[in-house]
Amino acid sequence: MKSSIFLILFSLFPFLAYSQEATYRNPVIPGDLPDPTVIRAGDTYYAAGTSSEWAPPYRLYESKDLVNWTYLGAVFQEMPAWTMGSYWAPELFYRNGTYFLYYTARRRSDRKSFIGVATARDIRQGFTDHGLLVEWTSEAIDAFVIELDGKLYISWKAYGLDKGKSIEILGSELTDNGLKLKGEAFRMLQADAGSWEAGGMEGQCLVRHGDYIYMFYAGNSCCGPNCNYQTGVARARDIRGPWEKYAGNPILHSDGQWRCPGHGTIMTTPAGRYFYLYHAYNAATNVYTGRQGMMDEVVWDAATGWPSFRYGATPSVQAAAPDIATVQHPVADFTDGFDAAEASVEWMWDASQSKPDCRVHGGKLTLTGKDSPVGAFLGLRPRKDSYTLQATVEKGVSPAGICIYGTKEQAMGLSRTGNRVELWQVEKGIRSVLATAELQENTEPILYLETRFGQYCRFGYLQKDGQQKQVGTLLHVGSLLQWDRAPMIGIQAGSGKGVFDAVKILYR
Repeated sequence: MKSSIFLILFSLFPFLAYSQEATYRNPVIPGDLPDPTVIRAGDTYYAAGTSSEWAPPYRLYESKDLVNWTYLGAVFQEMPAWTMGSYWAPELFYRNGTYFLYYTARRRSDRKSFIGVATARDIRQGFTDHGLLVEWTSEAIDAFVIELDGKLYISWKAYGLDKGKSIEILGSELTDNGLKLKGEAFRMLQADAGSWEAGGMEGQCLVRHGDYIYMFYAGNSCCGPNCNYQTGVARARDIRGPWEKYAGNPILHSDGQWRCPGHGTIMTTPAGRYFYLYHAYNAATNVYTGRQGMMDEVVWDAATGWPSFRYGATPSVQAAAPDIATVQHPVADFTDGFDAAEASVEWMWDASQSKPDCRVHGGKLTLTGKDSPVGAFLGLRPRKDSYTLQATVEKGVSPAGICIYGTKEQAMGLSRTGNRVELWQVEKGIRSVLATAELQENTEPILYLETRFGQYCRFGYLQKDGQQKQVGTLLHVGSLLQWDRAPMIGIQAGSGKGVFDAVKILYR
């Protein structure tokens, strides 16, 4: 009997292992990546997302299976000349060997958010900006482009800042080169007063299926602790309408594990399956880890034609992968030992500040500081909520160290000057010292920032003998939160220069 059971289990083992390889867990792009867009060019998928007030704008990823993503760098190395920030809702589009990026940004001249366009022949070599494309009353955001019967169309959210007007999704034909509007704009969809979408309508994407064009869109408030984002769907036989909203909306909403799901893009695989790449907050870590890149499969009702999500109306935790042979990789630690000619492409900075002056030479990074409460800051986007940031900072006459950063006026960090470390906080632009400690002579300690669940952190240093010395008390990072983005972590330098030998993020 025992031998029979063993033979049955042994025969099932390949199937069980194979089944395990065919699943993935959300998020597929961990960490703060709001408003994700995705395209497929050949056998490769590319995705990008909102970078908000971080530069360089728009983080770009690639994947072969929609589950494992590699960061390539930013779409723009320099901020487009007409822009000053609010780098929201990029939409990638691929046609006839050209990559397009339709993106939202705040205009430098009047601080209004509108839509620009950029192109690239090689997506890895960066995009050429073509400037402003859609300027509409007080605000035009969240572009999406689709090709229908050989014609290009763009849609966008309008009237979000116009008093007395309901929010609408508008559309327009584009010229064949995708760089100009063509003809008159037309109304596609309007937010219904008193409904689940009354607080807003945005983040739309369009896909043709059967006889209809389907619009997946987000409703209500996207961001922050009080968000109530949800996802709905509408359809029409012609892009100019009339559009019919699904009576079962919303088709995707919050549960106890993931909150405020929405604003994504539909991707069709070569096998004909439909996947929705979107964002959501982890309910446990909430806004401290930001809106993370999620994915769920869309299925279609054979009788009615309406779509739904394969695993129900809430974000899935584990799901069947697009590629049956997919094995999902764990979140990798980050290390920059400054051994290459330039610092890692992962580094970012505050878009409201000038690009930090940093030089890599001889296995070290030299960061030129600023005479300001925080100084110069180079940041990294945490991929998980629990981690340790480590940095080896050489002894110097100016303060330099590690930092968790909300804005130039809201930050906290641990800096080294000579044989002394100082725990500090910047609150509303005012810097205060929270604690200090004296270092052993002739040591090169490793400064660390340790956090659990993204909400609380402690600072300290590791001595050469391996002893861990905490500086100050446990700190809450709530004051660093911004409504549309999670805090960054990284390195900073005061008024002089800071020299760093290595930086690591170790995830738990």
